[in-house]
Amino acid sequence: MGAEVVVGNLLDLDSMHRAIAGCETIYFGMSVSDDYLAATVNAAAVAKHHGVKAFINMSQMTLSQMSITEATTSPQHKLHWLAEQALNWSGLPVVHVRPTVLLEGFFLIVTPESVRRSNQIRLPFGEGKTSPVAVEDVSRVLAALLVNPQPHIGEAYHLTGPQSENMHFYAQEYSKALGRTITFQDIPVESWRDGLLKVGLPVHLVNHLVTMAGPQKSQSRTSMSICHSGSLHWRILLPGSSRCRSGT
Repeated sequence: MGAEVVVGNLLDLDSMHRAIAGCETIYFGMSVSDDYLAATVNAAAVAKHHGVKAFINMSQMTLSQMSITEATTSPQHKLHWLAEQALNWSGLPVVHVRPTVLLEGFFLIVTPESVRRSNQIRLPFGEGKTSPVAVEDVSRVLAALLVNPQPHIGEAYHLTGPQSENMHFYAQEYSKALGRTITFQDIPVESWRDGLLKVGLPVHLVNHLVTMAGPQKSQSRTSMSICHSGSLHWRILLPGSSRCRSGT
């Protein structure tokens, strides 16, 4: 098996035509960016033009708590919410996938230095709980949706890790994996923000990460929406119900 690779720019319509023409089902995912909304609308417009039969959209869980009157201070959250609205208005056959924080995309990026230097996870999370989800598990759900999207059109799926715990728990998990004691140290969000900027992260991304950190200090529980239960098995909790769809 092989794949045709198209190199282009999400903000360029010609690139979008080259990438989407001839595809029946597409997956759209983009990193945190102040161009996120424009890129989503570009992809959606071209997908609509070519009559795609399913548009799988990677979003994020915070949007389930947002509305026209409720938002966060993160510009990225607003762009994500507006992008979902635009996709819903478009008439495209859309499935939204809303994971919580990605394990590899957050914890394994922002924690290694302090773990190596001082055997500490240094984050402004307080006693709040979080439920990071592995990229592999998210990928399995996306693959299942791409293979058979039609039963899921119009749904929004919320994906989390197997349990919601505070950072002391995750420090213990680090300790088990590394074979040495790792502890959690709560730090002021301001100093964390300054540190992220010093290593060259874009302001837009840093502002988003700081907004994400804030709710963790007061979060007491995260609802479970997906759990990994075997190497080739996944479960999705259907929105508004206690029923699960399973697959291998």
